[in-house]
Amino acid sequence: MKILYQGAESKIYLDVFDGQEVIVKERIAKNYRIKQLDEKLRKTRTRKEVKLLTEVRKLNIPTPKILSVDEKNHRIIMEYINGHRLKEYLNSISINDVKSICFKLGKQIGKLHSNNIVHGDLTTSNMILKDDKIYFIDFSLGEFTERVENKAVDMKLLKEALESTHFKIFDDAWNSLVLGYKEEYKNADVVFNQLKEIEKRGRYVNREDSL
Repeated sequence: MKILYQGAESKIYLDVFDGQEVIVKERIAKNYRIKQLDEKLRKTRTRKEVKLLTEVRKLNIPTPKILSVDEKNHRIIMEYINGHRLKEYLNSISINDVKSICFKLGKQIGKLHSNNIVHGDLTTSNMILKDDKIYFIDFSLGEFTERVENKAVDMKLLKEALESTHFKIFDDAWNSLVLGYKEEYKNADVVFNQLKEIEKRGRYVNREDSL
């Protein structure tokens, strides 16, 4: 297996399974945790991510297909999506294409949230464009929840990612995304009102820190 990425919680490998290239995601052990607790947490989080990926695919939102789950070694073996990561791709295309992709992206996020699923790490690093489809990857921090706050935090993360990584196209990207989200999700205004409240809290904390 060829390691592609190592984060705080997992390692990502490129491998071959049943004659095709696959991604293997392995949750790594934490030596500072009691072994039994560590095993339980890794098993629980692996199962939750499998459940999230499966439920999202049922909504006709593209995610990598799960090919196998190795619970003993805390591994998920899934389809390798060989496409364009949006983090790089959005900065290399025309504004009209940016608007089109972000509108579609907004609709997909709206469908996620209307079905009470949040991604938890909603950035363009975790989105891949292939064959005109936007795939969501890495649901490590995802959850099933009805809480408006969690959905607003999802949108805040994405807004910040667009502002920092795609600042030259931010207005067009964000406005198109919002339009798509509102078209898909009937409670979108409630989420955006909560987003404003979260941003106000952030500004207040920053002012307090500077005094």
